[in-house]
Amino acid sequence: MKANHIKNTKNKKSIMIRLFKTIFEFYPVMLPVVIICIVFNATISSIPAIFMQNIIAIVEKSWREGNWNAVEDKILYFVSILVVLYVLSLTSGIIYNQMMAVITQGTLKKFRVKMFNRMQTLPIKYVDTNNHGDIMSYYTNDIDTLRQMISQSFPQLLVSGIAVMTVFGIMMYFCIWLTLVVVVGVAIMFFVTKKVGGGSAKYFIKQQKALGRLEGFIEEMMHGQKVIKVFCHEDESKADFDKINESLFNDARAANRYANILAPILNNIGNILYVIVAITGGTLLITNAPNLSISGLSMGISIVVPFLNMTKQFVGNINQVSQQINAVVMGIAGAQRIYDLIDEEPEQDNGYVTLVNVREENGQLIECEERTEIWAWKHPHSSDGSVTYTKLAGDVRLFDVDFEYEPGKTVLHDITLYAKPGQKVAFVGATGAGKTTITNLLNRFYDIADGKIRYDGININKIKKPDLRRAIGMVLQDTNLFTGTVMDNIRYGKLDATDEECIAAAKLVGADDFIRRLPNGYHTLITENGANLSQGQRQLISIARAAVADPPVMILDEATSSIDTRTEAIVQRGMDALMKGRTVFVIAHRLSTVKNSDVIIVLDHGRIIERGNHEELIAKKGQYYQLYTGAFELE
Repeated sequence: MKANHIKNTKNKKSIMIRLFKTIFEFYPVMLPVVIICIVFNATISSIPAIFMQNIIAIVEKSWREGNWNAVEDKILYFVSILVVLYVLSLTSGIIYNQMMAVITQGTLKKFRVKMFNRMQTLPIKYVDTNNHGDIMSYYTNDIDTLRQMISQSFPQLLVSGIAVMTVFGIMMYFCIWLTLVVVVGVAIMFFVTKKVGGGSAKYFIKQQKALGRLEGFIEEMMHGQKVIKVFCHEDESKADFDKINESLFNDARAANRYANILAPILNNIGNILYVIVAITGGTLLITNAPNLSISGLSMGISIVVPFLNMTKQFVGNINQVSQQINAVVMGIAGAQRIYDLIDEEPEQDNGYVTLVNVREENGQLIECEERTEIWAWKHPHSSDGSVTYTKLAGDVRLFDVDFEYEPGKTVLHDITLYAKPGQKVAFVGATGAGKTTITNLLNRFYDIADGKIRYDGININKIKKPDLRRAIGMVLQDTNLFTGTVMDNIRYGKLDATDEECIAAAKLVGADDFIRRLPNGYHTLITENGANLSQGQRQLISIARAAVADPPVMILDEATSSIDTRTEAIVQRGMDALMKGRTVFVIAHRLSTVKNSDVIIVLDHGRIIERGNHEELIAKKGQYYQLYTGAFELE
């Protein structure tokens, strides 16, 4: 238990140090200026006691000597200096507050950029295995706790820390006896802060995690509202929400219970300490006790009165530090989660074969910068320093491929198949048979455990992932449309496509007719993943998006599953035109859509159990025959 506490303490310190280094990297000039201004401001706010001591000493001396002639000038002199210092303090305060606003918001902006950029480099596995709502919590709750820590807690801690050290030095200068009394009281305050603040910190970290779980649950329920209502699952959803919400409530209540009792306890300790210092100072005055101090000043009212004010100031700053503990703990918890995301291992890509534009001269492929629409694989060979070019054709072959999502749980066993350019290969089998997994491996969303996959004779591990994915188009069962116009969404497949190319792609797949009937045609705005369109219309746009990319290999994963029979016939004609001259991998539960495939692969529990064209498989009267005739169900 003790070891865990030490480990957590070290971890918090390392996060704080790393966060400070990050902010310094963002603002190497502005941050030091802010620190200097804060130190100056805190120091100035701590020295009025010195002026008060001098003024009281002058008044006390004049009263004893009965000479008041020089008092006014001397007091005016000290007050003038104090006014100048306060003006400078006010100026530095304005400067650092304005700069802190820039640093805070700028840091949050840069952190959001770093997180989002990191997310773009993460493998698909990360998104598949993490709750989407929890991921969103990084950008909302965790960033907000960081904002509060940077904009409020850090400056306040620095101001209070400098003030405490400055006041402590002044107190030692005036009277060591009274300083020892204050130190004992402050030690008690630190003990209470550690005990109460430690319990608060533990629950604030739990609260942060519970908040992420709650947001994840709400996000999941929002996406599944139709399913919830169809199956009358409202009461169960509310019950599940109440459990998670109750857990958040308990953690937040415990955290704030500790936090709320800390301030009153410290305030009362401070008040008691003030009284004790007053009594001790009065006793020293009455007994004419010798003063022990750095200054060598004798004990007098000019020492005790300023000391009382310094005690109040000292305790107040200690109080300010304790009040920032909760914000700091929450900020550290948020920073830890943010750094966890930033530190996630990016998708590995050791490929060196790239896709380049070429032109043909005398039977040779010559690399060129201009857009020729003729593509080739540029393959540098380290052995002799030569470079070879292989024309992009769409020949895909798998050799003895094994794959497992988790170690020890094999999903695909000994998969061997090939698809020559222009061939249509269909995958058939029950859910979980491995159909979609094969297509994920072709794109290298996941890497195989054993075997080889070759694209145009090149091992895909040698091909850079972005180039490989540009050479493979994909239409998924779940459509994803982005905020923007219909034209923008079609152009997503090829960012430099002209309007004419986008319209041609839409015509090819049969989407042009319904798009032109939309309120603004191709310029109709799509929001909320196409909520203003039917499922079939969304699918047609996603197919057009793949068509405009014009890759030699196309993967259609249940591409027509959400389209009605009439629309399917329209799409199928467009798909047939789209598939001409391309290598196509089709996954479909409707066996009518795979009848015209060159090869049909029947999968079962990650193994190929049958292969052949429709007529061959029907003649075998195996599992495909049973599936096709309805004697055996896919699901």
